[in-house]
Amino acid sequence: MVVSITFEKEHDMMRRGLFVGRFQPIHKGHLKAIKDILEEVDELVIVVGSSQYSHTMENPFTIGERVVMIRQALTEEGVDSSRYWIIPVPDMHIHMVWVAEVVGYTPKFDMVYTNEPLTRRLFVEGGFKVKPVPFHQREEYSSTEIRERMLSKKNWEELVPETVAQFIKEIDGAERLRDLAKTDKAKGRAVKLP
Repeated sequence: MVVSITFEKEHDMMRRGLFVGRFQPIHKGHLKAIKDILEEVDELVIVVGSSQYSHTMENPFTIGERVVMIRQALTEEGVDSSRYWIIPVPDMHIHMVWVAEVVGYTPKFDMVYTNEPLTRRLFVEGGFKVKPVPFHQREEYSSTEIRERMLSKKNWEELVPETVAQFIKEIDGAERLRDLAKTDKAKGRAVKLP
């Protein structure tokens, strides 16, 4: 009697997800979403979008700073670094080829996690499975809210992991944002806040 056993290759069994964000900066809501996704997949590709932008009101932090903040936040939470990839991807501004660009920058993935309508639509049309990400106190945990609090000198630190708050202080990130909000225009022309 001959017994035949077939072993699947390890990579065939591995489930890898993809999560896109600008992380300007990473906050506790992002962190909760990443941890929730890691409950469903073996590895997570964290795409840091708009990677070419920095020093603007919407994108005050550089790609290097964002990667450091993401890594520090995940380390602070005890997330095993072998379970995630952090991949910077620049904006393409041509929607019909953006998914192909993401695929070209990242390792192969099986599932996309997003709540952003355009990102969802583009990946669905690209033939990918897309799942929503559970929101965690969305009205409070938002990068826009954090940047607005930085501008008005309100408590933003409570919305981000401790290591991220420390890092932003080290690079004087809140002051950078306030400098970016200044104008050299004549009186009466205010800068529109994000």
